[in-house]
Amino acid sequence: MRDITLLTIFDHRITQKYIKRSGMAHAIAAAYHAFTLSKQYNVNSDLATKAAFLHDIGHYTWYRDGKWDYELYKKNDIHAIKGAERAHKLLIRLGEHPAKAKKIALAILLHTDSYLPDGQLSLDPLQKVVALADEMDEEPNGNHHYRKVDDEKARLLIIKLDEQIDNELYQQDNQIASL
Repeated sequence: MRDITLLTIFDHRITQKYIKRSGMAHAIAAAYHAFTLSKQYNVNSDLATKAAFLHDIGHYTWYRDGKWDYELYKKNDIHAIKGAERAHKLLIRLGEHPAKAKKIALAILLHTDSYLPDGQLSLDPLQKVVALADEMDEEPNGNHHYRKVDDEKARLLIIKLDEQIDNELYQQDNQIASL
């Protein structure tokens, strides 16, 4: 059973503000990739999709002379740190179980090593799924953050993914019950 759905997260004003700023189309694509990868890595699809959907909620837009500056962003980026904090607070506010909110926040924190000076991360399976889901949708120079999706289509995609997650979790529960 899920505490909150992706749609609950999607509809919140904080999500709308920050995920739209970092790229709603990218967030949804990453969530879909995470759903697929969660099966391969035997990871809870609910946690994986939430973390992937929220993974860039901490982005700050780096501009120089009114134009996106990818190099400035790469040099000064700490979006994973800010995003983990912001996502955790949002999830708790919406009613996510604190232990699940922490797992999701840690996956967001560790989805990139861009903020570590020559760091090497050791990821658990959930964290690996979120990092891979993000990488699968990346485009050169951060262009994936600028793809557009209209609000209605985005909402429908989230509803569809929620249904897929519910079906997946239902099937898992039935398999456990039949053992």
